[in-house]
Amino acid sequence: MRRGKKKESPEEELIRDNQGGKGKREKFRDRNRLGDDGEVGGGGGGDFERDLGRKREREREREFSFQKQRKRKRERQKFLLSVSPELSLFLPLSFYLPISLSLSSSSSSSSAAVVKLHQVLPTMLLVCARLLLLLPLVCCVASPSRSPTRHCRRCCDQLEPSAVTGSQQMPEIRTVINMTILKGDKGEKGDRGTPGKPGLEGPHGYRGLIGPKGSKGQAGAPGDACKISSSFFSVGRRKSLHSLDYYQALVFDTVFVNIHEHFNMFKGKFYCYVPGIYFFNVNIHTWNFKETYLHLMHNDKEQVILYAQPSERSIMQSQSVMLDLALNDEVWVRLYKRERENAIYSDDVDVYITFNGYLVAPSLH
Repeated sequence: MRRGKKKESPEEELIRDNQGGKGKREKFRDRNRLGDDGEVGGGGGGDFERDLGRKREREREREFSFQKQRKRKRERQKFLLSVSPELSLFLPLSFYLPISLSLSSSSSSSSAAVVKLHQVLPTMLLVCARLLLLLPLVCCVASPSRSPTRHCRRCCDQLEPSAVTGSQQMPEIRTVINMTILKGDKGEKGDRGTPGKPGLEGPHGYRGLIGPKGSKGQAGAPGDACKISSSFFSVGRRKSLHSLDYYQALVFDTVFVNIHEHFNMFKGKFYCYVPGIYFFNVNIHTWNFKETYLHLMHNDKEQVILYAQPSERSIMQSQSVMLDLALNDEVWVRLYKRERENAIYSDDVDVYITFNGYLVAPSLH
């Protein structure tokens, strides 16, 4: 393939090879136009396509062979660049050993050989130094006798830019050491390291399925007795009562409600067994022309008074209160002493005097 000449296409080259004159050109035109059976694009057209395919295949093979040769050439250049430092180390030895052997064989005595070696050694070192300086140029610079390397390309291809320009530097020379040769035997297993810090808490997982029912457990120890959660009472008195020289508790003789017996009928006092808030109510009937003077007591403290002035007519008098009681507290009604004449009225027919109380809310403690 000559440079400067326009490259023919595979179709044109095939036509040029197959035709030798006007008769051959007409024969080739008729073969492309009609086949063996007289139809357009017949068997002649098929032979032309096969020849064209073979020609393209040969072009691809030549291109592949050219690329393979270029790759081998680059590998040889890299090898020479990599071994140049090693060759520079062995050149002094190659000069020194023959000279030393010749001196040792030709000398008659050791002292004479040493004298000759000292005389030749400076010259030998100078030659070695010059060779070391010229060695990279010998390995890297192309020979002047050779023509510059030119890449073969098709005449019709576009010119590719040069791979190496003057502004680019020479590749760096590095000695490659195979680390697998220096690898030693496998060492012993080291000690266990310290535990690391706890990681971040992960997301909560999905709720699992309900497991199977377990077996029946053992019976527990007996518990405490049930505590009473209610307390109430209602009592009355059918007898009149006059004041004495001392304070006296109002005692009742009729029971309406006292299920838990929290009210002591003998002492006339209510004892708290369920701490909490209680409501109390006292009702009495006054005596004509006499004063009525009573107190509702919480333990020994007066809480509320029930009072009525002397009058010609008797009346019903009432008093109510709510108290916060603790365990074993006492609530009762006290009649004032004789310093002030007072009395309450009742008879055996009707009940005029009553005392009531009940738990509103138990304590939270």
